[in-house]
Amino acid sequence: MTLLAHISDVHLAPMPPVKWTELLNKRITGYLNWRFRRQATLSGEGLTNLVRHMREQTPDFVAVTGDLVNLGLEPEANTAWNWLQTVGPTETVCVSPGNHDSYLKPSFGYNNDRWGDYMRGETLDAAQFPFVRRVGDIAVISCTSSVTSPPGFALGRFEQDQAERLGRILKLMGEAGYFRVILIHHPPNLEARHPRLGLYGAKLLREQVATHGAELILHGHTHKSTIFAIPGLNGDVPVVGVAAAGAAQGEDGGEDPARYNLFKVERLGTTWSCTMREFGFQRLSPDIVLRLSLRIY
Repeated sequence: MTLLAHISDVHLAPMPPVKWTELLNKRITGYLNWRFRRQATLSGEGLTNLVRHMREQTPDFVAVTGDLVNLGLEPEANTAWNWLQTVGPTETVCVSPGNHDSYLKPSFGYNNDRWGDYMRGETLDAAQFPFVRRVGDIAVISCTSSVTSPPGFALGRFEQDQAERLGRILKLMGEAGYFRVILIHHPPNLEARHPRLGLYGAKLLREQVATHGAELILHGHTHKSTIFAIPGLNGDVPVVGVAAAGAAQGEDGGEDPARYNLFKVERLGTTWSCTMREFGFQRLSPDIVLRLSLRIY
């Protein structure tokens, strides 16, 4: 039996001091959005308690699906490193980066230099993504959709070369008998149709899953708790999104309060058992509660 925790969209607060010269680009819109809207809804209140509650469940591994930072500032990379240390060491935690982690062209470099060990694992070649972390019967396969986009956009990209590597990894891990979990920040389903926010190349990812199979796909980005499915080799593959971990406890701006998911995976002969429990805040309560228990397999 293996326990896998999933948390996403931390958007760590508070924002470090920002020089006016750092706002002469896309950051100006992000900064104003943070100052007048996100500062209240993604205040970071309760994040420490949420992580503490998650760690009390003693997961074997924690998957983080991106957006640790806000404006891609260099000081934010150190803040993200410090936060990841509270989640766990690099051996038991990995990150699939999001669009905010590549906010401007230099941003991913800042983050990769500081906490890149959380974004590395077994690979097929010199390319950083996808990488694999194996824990128990689970193969966690971390992809990237993290790219810099124009002002007003929060899109992601998944291109042919990454798709080909993902297909080879899915085939290898499937033949080895692992429960394959794909991590990606942007959801590979309906949101891919949104020109400003979706995943360009989602069809490529879906094609690899349909050809080689997978057992579970985890994502963030939408700041909502969602469950979809896409076609796989031997039936539909669940696609599970989690609410933003940095969201306010009583979030009422159309997004869900902070939550995380916990998956219990067991091998039953030639089949799998996988149950999901969702923990998080209620809109009218400061307590973290079990909100949902669902059998996936």
